[in-house]
Amino acid sequence: MDVLLTADGLRRFKERWLGRGWVEVFPGSKAVRDTEENVKIDILLTGGFPGDGKLKPVAFPDPAEASEASADGMPVLPLPVLLELKLASGMTAPHRLRDLADVIELIRANALGLDYAERLDAYVREKYRELWGYAQIRRREE
Repeated sequence: MDVLLTADGLRRFKERWLGRGWVEVFPGSKAVRDTEENVKIDILLTGGFPGDGKLKPVAFPDPAEASEASADGMPVLPLPVLLELKLASGMTAPHRLRDLADVIELIRANALGLDYAERLDAYVREKYRELWGYAQIRRREE
């Protein structure tokens, strides 16, 4: 699971929760683990860059400015932002191919059209269009 925080939000989380059911994955790590269920949470920081971590037009936004409430009231990133982050990650980090597969599944699950690319940052539009084509190919079991 990924959680988006500001650097200050991460600091406050650690001050409040480390030693109270949460531990760092390793000393100084941004990732934490729930000691009861052994669930790992990767913390993504506002201003960081998805995938290879290098400068690019798509960056992790401030959750206070970019999130919206889900059906159950949890703050989540809007679909265009999530798609941009997953596309940028998969485009720049060969070990993050799952992010590209997630985009295909998001296209299918939300019945997104090819024109949805226009809602996305220009940096990721062509990759969206490519994956949209793959999303049109149905698996044999479907």
